[in-house]
Amino acid sequence: MEQRRDILKGLAAGAALWAGASGPARARATFQSDRIAVETRGAGPDLILIPGLASTSAVWSRTADQLGDGRRLHLVSVRGFGDLPARDNASGAVMAGIAGEVRRYIAESRLQAPAIIGHSMGGQVALRVAADAADRVGRLMTVDASPFFPALISPGATVGDVEPIAQVAYQAVQFLGDQGLRERGRALGLELGGAADAVFGSMGWQGGDRRVLAQALYEVMTVDLRHRLPDITAPVTVVYGWSRDEASPRARADSLFRGAYASLPRPATFERIEGAEHMVMIDQPRRFLAAVERFMG
Repeated sequence: MEQRRDILKGLAAGAALWAGASGPARARATFQSDRIAVETRGAGPDLILIPGLASTSAVWSRTADQLGDGRRLHLVSVRGFGDLPARDNASGAVMAGIAGEVRRYIAESRLQAPAIIGHSMGGQVALRVAADAADRVGRLMTVDASPFFPALISPGATVGDVEPIAQVAYQAVQFLGDQGLRERGRALGLELGGAADAVFGSMGWQGGDRRVLAQALYEVMTVDLRHRLPDITAPVTVVYGWSRDEASPRARADSLFRGAYASLPRPATFERIEGAEHMVMIDQPRRFLAAVERFMG
């Protein structure tokens, strides 16, 4: 029981590491979807960029400005995040449908082995796409993303361990709002309040449709894709924030991320970005851009 409590507390304290934030994006007129919007710019090799929880494609704005010459960028936004209406994301699961629409976008746009970069929740979406459409994805980069996020906080965590706190987060976001999430966490003694302060405050939670945010957060906390890694044949690059300060949780990032991706059939390339936290592309834009350039070759 004590071990389970420690796991839950660790998950709560680390939850703020796994959320993204940004503003609105423009939809691509030639592709119609009730789950995603895609903006395309530039010409050249195809690169799909998928944002994280509570983010739209604007989170990639600085990266996109630097990569625009010589590449065709496909900037994805999830409906229900930011100012985009929820539409089909308003009910049922979210991430599987998003991944399906990204696959459909690749097929209908006739993209030839595009590269995909996904941040946080978007990294999990990208892993699904690469596992389900292995022959259509050229290469994949995840940015501070894991096939099972709780394992980055407590390697021995299971979905069953995460479920109670995921339910609290879901109910609080959907029914009680930001302040309710803080208060409900404190009432249950799960130390969720401090994590919620970070998610809704310092991480710059931009919001969106409350139900979509709640469901997506629940899925980020409970979805375990480690069993799908053997289905990914594309080369994978794993980018994450790192710190040389041994007092920082980021000091352990190397071993945690290497363990998370251990079952890939082809060993991943690991790129640690010193001085970055969860929003790697914003925290350390130059170092992140250099990693992307190496990734794109």
